Amino acid sequence: MNQQNGGTPTETKEEEFSAVDRYPASFAIFALARSHRGLATQLLREVGLFAGQEIMLLQLWDKDNQPQHCLGRTLRLDHSTVAKTVRRLEESGWVTRSRSKEDGRVTLVSLTQAGRDLESKVVEVWSTLEDITVQDLSEQEKELFVKLSLKIASTIDKL
Repeated sequence: MNQQNGGTPTETKEEEFSAVDRYPASFAIFALARSHRGLATQLLREVGLFAGQEIMLLQLWDKDNQPQHCLGRTLRLDHSTVAKTVRRLEESGWVTRSRSKEDGRVTLVSLTQAGRDLESKVVEVWSTLEDITVQDLSEQEKELFVKLSLKIASTIDKL
């Protein structure tokens, strides 16, 4: 506290940087992504996966035996991230990699039986994650949230 002429105390407020006040949309996205990934990490740990690996498996369960570069494009991941994730999934015994017979430059990623058997556990984790994520939203709020999130992602992806 400072004293002004005659001893009247006054509060001195220092200007603090506040991301939430200066960049509310970006900070909200950051906070949401961090919280969501933390919960996903916790839930996926119980089935032996790291956050992010399940996304690649979800893609393979929809369409097995995909070129590695297609997995990356679909998931908006760079080549090195995809390669690292596929290598870790292969080391865990959930996928295999092979060269395409049509084009030897193309690496195909395929599920093993162990990878296929993991599907129900991951679906359960993602169902739980989805339920927790939107539990306090009305159906209308949920629809608006999804619509706005996809719109923002599309805008950013165009850059």
